[in-house]
Amino acid sequence: MTAPATILVVDDERSNRASLGRILTRAGYDVVEAAGGAEALEKLRARATAVLLTDLKMPGMDGVELLRAARLVSPDSQVVLMTAYGTVETAVEAMKEGAYDFLTKPLKRHDVLQAVSKAIEKRSLVVENRELRARLKVAADAGPLGRIVGNSAALRSALEVVRQVAPTDATVLVSGESGTGKELVARAIHELSPRTGKPLVRLACAALPETLLESELFGHEAGAFTGAAGKRQGRFEAADGGSLLLDEVSETSPATQVKLLRVLQEGEFERVGGSRTLSVDVRIIAATNRDLEEMVTDRSFREDLFYRLNVIRVDLPPLRDRAGDVPLLVDHFIRLYAERHRKPVEGVDAEAMDLLDGYRWPGNVRELQNTLERAVVLAQTDRLSPTDLPEAIRGGERRSDELSFPIGTPLKEIERRMILETLRTTGGDKKLAASLLGIHSRTIYRRMEEERARESGDSED
Repeated sequence: MTAPATILVVDDERSNRASLGRILTRAGYDVVEAAGGAEALEKLRARATAVLLTDLKMPGMDGVELLRAARLVSPDSQVVLMTAYGTVETAVEAMKEGAYDFLTKPLKRHDVLQAVSKAIEKRSLVVENRELRARLKVAADAGPLGRIVGNSAALRSALEVVRQVAPTDATVLVSGESGTGKELVARAIHELSPRTGKPLVRLACAALPETLLESELFGHEAGAFTGAAGKRQGRFEAADGGSLLLDEVSETSPATQVKLLRVLQEGEFERVGGSRTLSVDVRIIAATNRDLEEMVTDRSFREDLFYRLNVIRVDLPPLRDRAGDVPLLVDHFIRLYAERHRKPVEGVDAEAMDLLDGYRWPGNVRELQNTLERAVVLAQTDRLSPTDLPEAIRGGERRSDELSFPIGTPLKEIERRMILETLRTTGGDKKLAASLLGIHSRTIYRRMEEERARESGDSED
């Protein structure tokens, strides 16, 4: 059974809130009330809201200011403004700012319910269109990069590097946290290259002890070590003419690093226990979830090998930094696992999507993928709800745009950086930034004057 839509009623007059609350509750909606803009923003942050029904004239933050802030805090929520001072100019301003509808007081029950009902329909269309765009994007991206779902600026930037480097023979270092899709990117690089008809061979360097790793890379001759009953071909020979993915290359020993460097420089090596020099034509794609430059600094990774691997670097962003990609991935994985496991799951409800989109995903795309497969398999209805998600997501650490500061950071510095970051989010709109921060816009202007004076003083030094 679908949960009732949440309507947030904002009015500084308690009697007006109570009256609207009765009308909307009797119509089957879940009603939340707020006495002003600041309280409304807190409630928008706390729960998924279908419609924000707000008075225009309120002390402090008025309805249009709340509308602008709400568009940042809860972009899918539809806003309906109410006023006893209805003018064409005000209505036009509100609609330009993104309001769905505009009602004049005294309010009529029929008009309120009609406006709310249509606003909910509009929100559903917005969500469905987003899911449709995700499907169309996957279809349009048929090919090696089509398996990498997402449209965030951070991901697009990384994939543009992939498109440029793939047709060449350059060595590529793919860097990113575990679960960000490094193997998918390596596969795309290979399949978009002239070597696509040849093998892509993968070796997980972290999964093997040093003695076995060298044998896996270069092969061995019969009797090279205890248990080596016959000659064995290594991964370099298997990948001849194609590409070799060295996954977690940071886990190789210094001795192995020396031999890798030689292959990269000369294309030559000997099997373990052998004396014959073999030549191969292999493109190297290395992947790591560690900071190789830091490892070079502490001498746990060879500097010359690092530079040989780091010819072209593809930095994959963690999922928490891929704004807007979680809904696209959710839609993709639900369709994938609903078909694979023959489950009639069609999507997620708004509250579940808010939880998924707000979670920090320390395990990145791999964690999201596993979470959704489990949810689809165990689902009892055709749309996932919060109860279908693990407790770690329902009550876990939320991804946010908040800044973090070391203990002992001066309060003035915290305030300065918070104001600057909020201004960046609002595109420089000082009044909107002040609304989001709950301070007077004069404070913003004063702090900006201090910032300009500080920068001027820095430039004179």
